[in-house]
Amino acid sequence: MTDTPSRKSKFGLREIASAAQVSIATVSRVLNGNNRVDPVIRKSVLAAAAELDIDLTERNKTKTLAFLLSNRPMQHVFHSNILLGAEAYCAQIGWNLVFQSSNYSPQVAGKELHVPKVVQRHDIVRGVILAGTNSPNLLELLTYQGIPFVVLGNNMMGEVEQPHYDAVFSDDIRGGQNVTRHLISLGHRHIWFVGNIRLPWFARCYEGYRRAMEEAGLQPRFSTVDSEDEIDIGYLGTKSLLAKGEPVTAIFAGNDPTAHGVYKGLRDSGLEIPDDVSVVGCDDTVGSWLYPSLTTIREFPEQLGRKMVELLVNRIANPSLERQQVTLPTELIKRDSCRPILSSEGILATPTLQNTMI
Repeated sequence: MTDTPSRKSKFGLREIASAAQVSIATVSRVLNGNNRVDPVIRKSVLAAAAELDIDLTERNKTKTLAFLLSNRPMQHVFHSNILLGAEAYCAQIGWNLVFQSSNYSPQVAGKELHVPKVVQRHDIVRGVILAGTNSPNLLELLTYQGIPFVVLGNNMMGEVEQPHYDAVFSDDIRGGQNVTRHLISLGHRHIWFVGNIRLPWFARCYEGYRRAMEEAGLQPRFSTVDSEDEIDIGYLGTKSLLAKGEPVTAIFAGNDPTAHGVYKGLRDSGLEIPDDVSVVGCDDTVGSWLYPSLTTIREFPEQLGRKMVELLVNRIANPSLERQQVTLPTELIKRDSCRPILSSEGILATPTLQNTMI
């Protein structure tokens, strides 16, 4: 039996250009990832190549992803661990990963954003992992330019329709519920949330806290500070609520660095942890370093990074896949920063609907 030449071997740039009714130079720019080609023309060229059964992946053999850390400090522990997980998974499957940081305003229109040039070079980078804090305008820009991406869903600012992008979440809402239920099981009624609830990762933890408080018939209370310095948020939020003279037996800090600030605020006020006030956190980044060691919600940032790479590589291999939203579970880690509240009779206080309001 004689082999017949495949259609792929018969056609090239000239045939794609003719089918798409563009110049050979335009086809070349599309295949090289030039971001100055109009998206409509790019789609036409790619559609023509597909119709001719030409595998364009053979013309672009780069296996490199970009890890873009947006609007967060490069030394941030949580996002550094996401990067470690992404790097490990890329090495495992034979892909490369380049790191790039970027700061941009959520108010700028997507098409006017200036993102790192390497992200827009299709001939260098095949897709983008969006860590840090991101806004819809960047997602709109990447979508407009035809750049595959996956985003850390917990840190998305503003409202975005989830079906339009691939995202990986850590289930910090359920984690917030679990750690709040733990405090309630210890007899705590006067539990406050401290964090900047205008930021999505704090808002998600607060939502879990709120649900647990309300299901127990308790009133949710929060002290919020409009800052992005997490230690300052904890310190100032704690000092503020103590200055009000409100009863407090436990504080849920929106993440571990915020809990560090809570510790400072309580100690500056002459209060002991957990004898006077119990403290819990979220993310398990620095909780084991604090004294006493912090009860917290363990998230799994390295697994988040691995899963983000997996989704992105699948998207590159099959652009027509349905958009995926993956949520990874969290784990309650019990340490030394909490103690049970005893009633006057010396037994564990149990919340009731009659006496749970602050």
